[in-house]
Amino acid sequence: MNFEGLDPGLAEYAPAMHSALDPVLDAHLNPSLLQNVELDPEGVALEALPVQESVHIMEGVYSELHSVVAEVGVPVSVSHFDLHEEMLWVGSHGGHATSFFGPALERYSSFQVNGSDDIRQIQSLENGILFLTKNNLKYMARGGLIIFDYLLDESEDMHSLLLTDSSTLLVGGLQNHILEIDLNTVQETQKYAVEIPGVTIMRQTNRFFFCGHTSGKVSLRDLRSFKVEHEFDAFSGSLSDFDVHGNLLAACGFSSRLTGLACDRFLKVYDLRMMRAITPLQVHVDPAFLRFIPTYTSRLAIISQSGQCQFCEPTGLANPADIFHVNPVGPLLMTFDVSASKQALAFGDSEGCVHLWTDSPEPSFNPYSRETEFALPCLVDSLPPLDWSQDLLPLSLIPVPLTTDTLLSDWPAANSAPAPRRAPPVDAEILRTMKKVGFIGYAPNPRTRLRNQIPYRLKELDSEFDSFSQVTESPIGREEEPHLHMVSKKYRKVTIKYSKLGLEDFDFKHYNKTLFAGLEPHIPNAYCNCMIQVLYFLEPVRCLIQNHLCQKEFCLACELGFLFHMLDLSRGDPCQGSNFLRAFRTIPEASALGLILADSDEASGKGNLARLIQRWNRFILTQLHQDMQELEVPQAYRGAGGSSFCSSGDSVIGQLFSCEMENCSLCRCGSETVRASSTLLFTLSYPEGSNCDKTGKNYDFAQVLKRSICLEQNTQAWCDNCEKYQPTIQTRNIRHLPDILVINCEVNSSKEADFWRMQAEVAFKMAVKKHGGEISKNKEFSLADRKELGSPEGVLLCPSIEELKNVWLPFSIRMKMTKNKGLDVCNWTEVQWGPARAEEEHGVYVYDLMATVVHILDSRTGGSLVAHIKVGETYHQRKEGVTHQQWYLFNDFLIEPIDKYEAVQFDMNWKVPAILYYIKRNLNSRYNLNIKNPIEASVLLAEASLARKQRKTHTTFIPLMLNEMPQVGDLVGLDAEFVTLNEEEAELRSDGTKSTIKPSQMSVARITCVRGQGPNEGIPFIDDYISTQEQVPKDQVLDTVYLFHMPRKRMISLRFLAWYFLDLKIQGETHDSIEDARTALQLYRKYLELSKNGTEPESFHKVLKGLYEKGRKMDWKVPEPESQTSPKSKAWDGTRETGLDAAVFSSVLAL
Repeated sequence: MNFEGLDPGLAEYAPAMHSALDPVLDAHLNPSLLQNVELDPEGVALEALPVQESVHIMEGVYSELHSVVAEVGVPVSVSHFDLHEEMLWVGSHGGHATSFFGPALERYSSFQVNGSDDIRQIQSLENGILFLTKNNLKYMARGGLIIFDYLLDESEDMHSLLLTDSSTLLVGGLQNHILEIDLNTVQETQKYAVEIPGVTIMRQTNRFFFCGHTSGKVSLRDLRSFKVEHEFDAFSGSLSDFDVHGNLLAACGFSSRLTGLACDRFLKVYDLRMMRAITPLQVHVDPAFLRFIPTYTSRLAIISQSGQCQFCEPTGLANPADIFHVNPVGPLLMTFDVSASKQALAFGDSEGCVHLWTDSPEPSFNPYSRETEFALPCLVDSLPPLDWSQDLLPLSLIPVPLTTDTLLSDWPAANSAPAPRRAPPVDAEILRTMKKVGFIGYAPNPRTRLRNQIPYRLKELDSEFDSFSQVTESPIGREEEPHLHMVSKKYRKVTIKYSKLGLEDFDFKHYNKTLFAGLEPHIPNAYCNCMIQVLYFLEPVRCLIQNHLCQKEFCLACELGFLFHMLDLSRGDPCQGSNFLRAFRTIPEASALGLILADSDEASGKGNLARLIQRWNRFILTQLHQDMQELEVPQAYRGAGGSSFCSSGDSVIGQLFSCEMENCSLCRCGSETVRASSTLLFTLSYPEGSNCDKTGKNYDFAQVLKRSICLEQNTQAWCDNCEKYQPTIQTRNIRHLPDILVINCEVNSSKEADFWRMQAEVAFKMAVKKHGGEISKNKEFSLADRKELGSPEGVLLCPSIEELKNVWLPFSIRMKMTKNKGLDVCNWTEVQWGPARAEEEHGVYVYDLMATVVHILDSRTGGSLVAHIKVGETYHQRKEGVTHQQWYLFNDFLIEPIDKYEAVQFDMNWKVPAILYYIKRNLNSRYNLNIKNPIEASVLLAEASLARKQRKTHTTFIPLMLNEMPQVGDLVGLDAEFVTLNEEEAELRSDGTKSTIKPSQMSVARITCVRGQGPNEGIPFIDDYISTQEQVPKDQVLDTVYLFHMPRKRMISLRFLAWYFLDLKIQGETHDSIEDARTALQLYRKYLELSKNGTEPESFHKVLKGLYEKGRKMDWKVPEPESQTSPKSKAWDGTRETGLDAAVFSSVLAL
């Protein structure tokens, strides 16, 4: 409230003026006021005070119920009834806050809010209390703990606050603005301009904000824009208080007289329907406070500072009989408040006393109050008996004395072992009826047990509980799929947590500490990210694809080459496969094979990802093979020892992946047909009835692979000799082995999964048996022990027994072509065969495992696909400057180095193999790995334009000349226009906040580039629509938004920057991309001028500070043409306009 016109001595008080209380109390001081107040130790004891007798309250008539002392001798500055609990809050001129519980005004909490300033307003929230002082806003819990402390500018003089919703607050005072503060982020979000000398009282209805000014005016402002809609000039002097109810506004204040300000006994009443004043209401007291108390009628309570209170109707006449008197201890009443239930009134006086008046003997402060939390009483003197037979007995109830000696329960680590308590299984009926929403399950209570009671069977714990199962998580669904809690964290599906800034503030470095680039998973059909990484780390494939260029609009090879180029340039930041996946979706064969997933199916995991990625693997190799066949491949890229064969001779993909073979069909009549063909990959074919064999028969992986390559099967086929379909025996013989052996595992059912599991168990037992007996689970082997464990049956050279578990796959295999067109395949180990020799001339080849793609089973997220890839020396040399080989896990944008044994360990409960890649040893030496950029500079010289093809328009750009080709270090002004492909997907949380599930998908639609130097500076050389988007290295981009930006401040639009620094008015009626690019160029030159080419950051910081100060004053809006001019006027020849998304490129890529 406003204190102008009052005694200025009330604002300051001297503690020396208030002497200590003597044993004989003042006759005017009610002894009951001093409850819970600590007096001088030598004075009157609290127990010696007489107890106040019960007060008789007449129903419906306000009478005093209780009075207490908040702080002796310190004036009360504000009082507030808590809107959530039965509490009354009081603030003092000394910055101290006190709360009282219930109508009895029992002291609940008391704490210091500010050490020097008075508390000017209090506002209760659900989780705490807001306190406003002169230049400080503090949010504290009801017990006194600080939640946040927001310091305002020292020049501020705040007087009022208004809670507009649960998270937005308006703060006003004696300055020319009102601040809007977001309580969630504790940041200033808006600053609204108001007239001087400011706003001291604020109210709100569903139509307007009402602002009371010290000049005597009340302004009505729009709820959205805060613009003034109406204004009432209530008093000529100053405004004291006002309130709003329904269609009426009542105000009290001071009028100007010859001798100064005088309290006006006429209340001004306004009808908000007609927006005009009605008959003033004359009262019989000097009004200082007023409130509507709408119970049966719209009564007004008018309070004077001397303690008189009068009730009257705002449209009637005031009756002197409706006046009652509050008996303040001090000379003046300083504050007044009404409870939400209208049953209680609170008064605070200048001597620190609080008076509670009610209209019933047992009033409630709120219609619906929640229960107030109190400190628990001490239980030491009344301990309950303890039943030692109860398993769930809380032993913490036993009081233990504080001691420095060692307790009996503190067992040494050598004599103790952790025994975690397992969560009991969930009732089968609950799991059957459960419905899942995200990761939360909902099910009706089967009523088989009491509420919140679940029995623990501690004595029935499974002693053979696996170490994996100790990593417990949510028990939802554990009965149906007990393997869920076994999935390692790095193998789980990764998701991006989106914020208001989208991906800007997401920490990808937390998931990838290498310099290799991951791929973002939120793009449709991004399930193939792991296979893209596998193809990228095949050095011959990467070089081949990046040297490819054709004229097809949607060519998978071209788009894959662009994506590989972005992965090359990235230094750990994830890339997007948007262009490649867009081209992938346009191919009819991909849709026919069911490789295009709907967003809903991909998010819910309805598709079988293992089958899907194996079909995708076959499709991509075939499609790249066809794309490469359409162009003539340079001779330098042909294999040194390879031969040209069949349809794959014209494609390097064919030379790398294709295997030439003969298919023989033998009819029972003796007729034999031989047909030549080729394949790009093989599918594993498992032995018949292997899943029913309980004896644990051992099959080498090499045996199964040979059976799959040299396949023999009985089938019905047409016989030309018999001239009808006959049972035939079809066999397949290999004529030429591929350089890269691709294998689809086809583990699509429990039959194949059981076969892998059984073979891993047999291999593990054989390894242990060969070593000489049972071995400790955590025993580490010496190098000699590891060599003893190596065997031709496929057991890996593992350093421990743990790494021998779930291993059946060998790291290397040896393949030999025999003279009778046969094929020998066996597992290869260096211990058995010695170092690899150059035996290719004899038809002997060694293949090393390069990658494994696995399917992670996790019904909570629908599962995912990850890849283990052995990254070669050339990639480490380019990225990290070291030459070594290392296995990595690629899980979208999560990249982590792993042990090589982890790449071949497959726990079939959650980690199922899908695709294997084996490459010939020394493969890179057979191919020319030089990359020649197929994009020539002549593309910038062409006059092709998509816009001119669609309609006849004049040319808006002049193509570059030969002598204008951009070089490294040249400047190019650029402006990009984006379109939205998919709208943002979001959901509302239970607390009302918005959570982004998937951000809007944006795509570049138009590009404008202008020359940055030379005689034609500022003239565009590209101004056209674009149908692709690529990633540009960050060190080549200089964005004007970031050049003129201060940390933790808002981004500034190009339009405002152009007005402030260049005195340019742009983007007025139309949006011109050419002008945007030109202005970006000018702003960059202005930046160099102001920062002295970056050598004087301190002086440039002062410029930015002035920019932000001016922006806040202008509300970041460029004035109209007839308004003021820019403070930084700078002319520039040849340009005048700009755009919002402009940037400057310091060098040009791929030219």
